[in-house]
Amino acid sequence: MSQYQLIALDMDGTLLNSKKEISPGCREAIKKALAEGKEVVLSTGRCRPELTEFRKLIPGLRYVNCTSGAMVYDFRKQRVIYSNTIDIPVVKEIFRLARKEEAMLHILDEKSIEQTNQLAHIDRYGMGVYKELHARVVEPHDDLYGFYMANPFPVEKINLYHQSMESRTRTKERIQALALPVEMVDAESSSLELTATGVDKGVGLTKLCEALGIPVSASIAVGDADNDLSVLRAAGLAVAMGNALDSVKAISDVTVADCDHDGCAEAIYKYLLG
Repeated sequence: MSQYQLIALDMDGTLLNSKKEISPGCREAIKKALAEGKEVVLSTGRCRPELTEFRKLIPGLRYVNCTSGAMVYDFRKQRVIYSNTIDIPVVKEIFRLARKEEAMLHILDEKSIEQTNQLAHIDRYGMGVYKELHARVVEPHDDLYGFYMANPFPVEKINLYHQSMESRTRTKERIQALALPVEMVDAESSSLELTATGVDKGVGLTKLCEALGIPVSASIAVGDADNDLSVLRAAGLAVAMGNALDSVKAISDVTVADCDHDGCAEAIYKYLLG
């Protein structure tokens, strides 16, 4: 019997294959793990609205560590276990900085919100692979800047999609110059993911384990990219996907197959179920 009680699976590049799908093999492995009383958790930068269709594919999925650790949520009880949001004045400043680079704004919270004309041209911002997903789940606004300034609220996460890496670098430099209290993580080709200071997937995993009464040492984390480093360091066993960045493989305990060859199923059978 395995010593591990919980496995936290990143989504893009990990649980999801290159077609952004969960393979039958991975779905079956998750089903068996849940049937044996193990906890299977989605550990993702996506927000709750972006997880709806995947929850249907994984009956029994209950807990998510989403928006890069800003929200830990129990879907069964519709209960927030932990949250840490970006304060309104900081969100407003980020919006102003985004306009300087004509970056595409994306609010990730209880709703997924973008601007209509930017959503229609999402390919320009290096996010074409997510076009269908955004079309299904995003609430579009003709003037997102004006909407938010008139109706401000704390935000779990903001993604800024730039049209070049140089543009992203300029935004990062401006945020640093203002000493805004946010965590910044590079993603995709030229995206910038922003959460409140102290937020990362590792914190989210730790908070979930505390709530469930599971030692974090009895958890497994599986990932492929730099935004997974914190959760891999926090978990009892760090598992890198075969397609993971070298930085991820360097700190992981073991490596499994890539996302197109059921690496997550391998991690479940070999390490969670033993």
